[in-house]
Amino acid sequence: MAATDFNAPRLFLDIPMREGTRHTLDRAQANYLLSVLRRAAGEPVLVFNGRDGEWRAEIAPTGRKAADLVLTAQTRPQTPPGDLHYLFAPLKAARLDYVAQKAVEMGASLIQPVVTRRTQGDRIKLDKLHANAIEAAEQCGILALPEIRDAAPLAEAVAGLAPERLLVFCDEDAPVADPVAALRQAAAMHGGPGHGHGNDPLPLAVVIGPEGGFTPEERTLIGDRRNTVRLSLGPRILRADTAAVAVLALVQAVLGDGRPRA
Repeated sequence: MAATDFNAPRLFLDIPMREGTRHTLDRAQANYLLSVLRRAAGEPVLVFNGRDGEWRAEIAPTGRKAADLVLTAQTRPQTPPGDLHYLFAPLKAARLDYVAQKAVEMGASLIQPVVTRRTQGDRIKLDKLHANAIEAAEQCGILALPEIRDAAPLAEAVAGLAPERLLVFCDEDAPVADPVAALRQAAAMHGGPGHGHGNDPLPLAVVIGPEGGFTPEERTLIGDRRNTVRLSLGPRILRADTAAVAVLALVQAVLGDGRPRA
């Protein structure tokens, strides 16, 4: 990420990208660059579409409040996405925005809302989840956008996980123990990094419950799944949005793309 030019604004554009492509900005994008950031003709903008890497573009004004972008050169090739599924019980609107943005920043490749018995959040608006994912990717130099799925019942979402995917179950009733050791032990049991599959990271999933926690039946449903590790995040009960950031950082550092490479 350090190779990203954070002095240049970044925009997500859902268009094919190649040298010489000219794209007319919509009104909001043009206003952001010309009026809010006060960028002038020829100044650089970084653009990406989640498929073709990152490109440098130059502003070509076409009116007082309108502009095109002209792509000039690729600045970074597309990197392979990670393989971390984030399953979470929906939260209320403001905190849902936060969780979606942080999941993208932490490298989630799929975001899946799950409906539990104690879910209290409002109806999920997928377009808002997409908008938050794009905003986080724009601001943090991220090239790949996660797949975002519609809300599904918890049992359906868990059953839909591939058997080889290690599911990290954040369970407030799990014994308080060393979470790093628990993750490494789970990886060793299931052929994780350095345990039979070279240095490739395991396919991973994380499931976070609602503010009221999972019911006993839901904990049994998740815990009975093969290739699942129950994980405590310490002696304190965390809010769901706090737990999300904590466990995603932990999982990525120990088993995911944030761990040291051999």
